[in-house]
Amino acid sequence: MDAIDLRILKELQSDAALPLTDLAERVGISQTPCWRRVQKLEKAGIIRKRVALLDRASLNVGVTVFIAVRTNKHSVEWLEKFARAVRDIPEIVDFYRMSGEIDYLLKAHVPDIGSYDALYKKLISKVELTDVTSMFAMEELKSTTEIPLQFAETGHS
Repeated sequence: MDAIDLRILKELQSDAALPLTDLAERVGISQTPCWRRVQKLEKAGIIRKRVALLDRASLNVGVTVFIAVRTNKHSVEWLEKFARAVRDIPEIVDFYRMSGEIDYLLKAHVPDIGSYDALYKKLISKVELTDVTSMFAMEELKSTTEIPLQFAETGHS
C-alpha cells in the first residue's frame, strides 16, 4: 500500500458510491490504474465491502443501547452459543469480547425501551448470563464508520 492507495481509501470511506472518474481525479491518477488499485484493495480484503449508511431515526430505530455482559461461563462452547445467539438478533449491531470487568459489550439499535426489553428477553432465553447492564445513549456526539488511516503502513506497491 502506498500514499495513493491511502487516498483512495480515504475517499471511498467518505463516499463508496463515488464514480470512478471522480475518484481517480481526487487521488490524482487516471481511471484505469485507479480501478486496478481499487480491485487490488478489494482482493486483499482491505476493502471488505461497500455499504449504504442509513438514518436510524427515519427507520424507527433511533434508540441506541449499550449492553455490558458479565458471565461466569468461560468455555469455548459457551462463547460459541452466545455468539450464535447474538448473530440471530438483528438489533445487535456490534459485539465485542472485552478485557477488564466487563466480559462482552454489545451495541443495539431499537425503537424504544419496550423493544429493548423484548431483545433482552430474547437474549436471556438463548444463553445464560450472570450480569447484564444496559446503558441508553442520551445523545450521539460522534459516530463514524471511517477507519483512521494515519497508522496504516505504507511502502511501495
